[in-house]
Amino acid sequence: MQDNKPDSMADSEQPLISHLVELRDRLLRIVLVVAVVFIALIPFSNKLFTELSGPLLAHMPEGTNMIAIEVASPFLIPFKLTLFLALFISIPYVLYQVWSFIAPGLYKHERRLVVPLLASSTVLFYAGAAFAYYVVFPLVFAFFTSTAPEGVAVMTDISRYLDFVLTLFFAFGAAFEVPIVTVLLVWTGMTTREGLRSKRPFIIVGAFIIGMLLTPPDVISQTLLAVPMWILFELGVIFSAWFEKAKDDGAGDEDYKPLSEKEMDDELDRIEAGEKDSSA
Repeated sequence: MQDNKPDSMADSEQPLISHLVELRDRLLRIVLVVAVVFIALIPFSNKLFTELSGPLLAHMPEGTNMIAIEVASPFLIPFKLTLFLALFISIPYVLYQVWSFIAPGLYKHERRLVVPLLASSTVLFYAGAAFAYYVVFPLVFAFFTSTAPEGVAVMTDISRYLDFVLTLFFAFGAAFEVPIVTVLLVWTGMTTREGLRSKRPFIIVGAFIIGMLLTPPDVISQTLLAVPMWILFELGVIFSAWFEKAKDDGAGDEDYKPLSEKEMDDELDRIEAGEKDSSA
């Protein structure tokens, strides 16, 4: 019996090592794809920053420009933007690698549900970033530049501007994931559609609080984030009905059916008999 213990321990460690190796390979693939996209975009880094600064430049007073306070900013800021954009473009591939890693551990009916969730989360994140660029930025920058006191020249530093817009991109991209979070809460059984509906007033207040925390200190951007979150929450409650039905249908899946008490006892007896035979 003692001689078999090292072998059994080695067998139990082998799956963990194989999972770690697979995780390392997938992380390397992600890094490689992001690097390839980054190399392809780096020649256009200055043009990309000019395009990104368009919503602000369109509302700045005539004769004013953006400025670079630090010596290396004219090089580092477009470089930083290109790196974030490469990661942004690679999100579908990143999610595909995540899905490929976790899929073998899921039941058949779970795999059918996770694929649309991953695809939807990608589309919603891109939609949130597009909403920030095409809707929020023009309104926010028009408001900020119009409220400047007389005698104050609006000349924004490119580093501060990039940090500002990246924060908004992340805030709106994450906020647009509300339907996915709502569906997951219902799907995992943490709550029900009726429970979410009963908490609607608290969720609306929470949306405005999140908008206040994630956006600059102005009512416009806060409202532009809170209202879509509320609408997306309502959509998530509606679509969660389909996932509830899919979950109920999956309960009859043979792969998902739990063992009965008698079947568990028989399985334990079979394992003990196998151990006795191996020790003999």
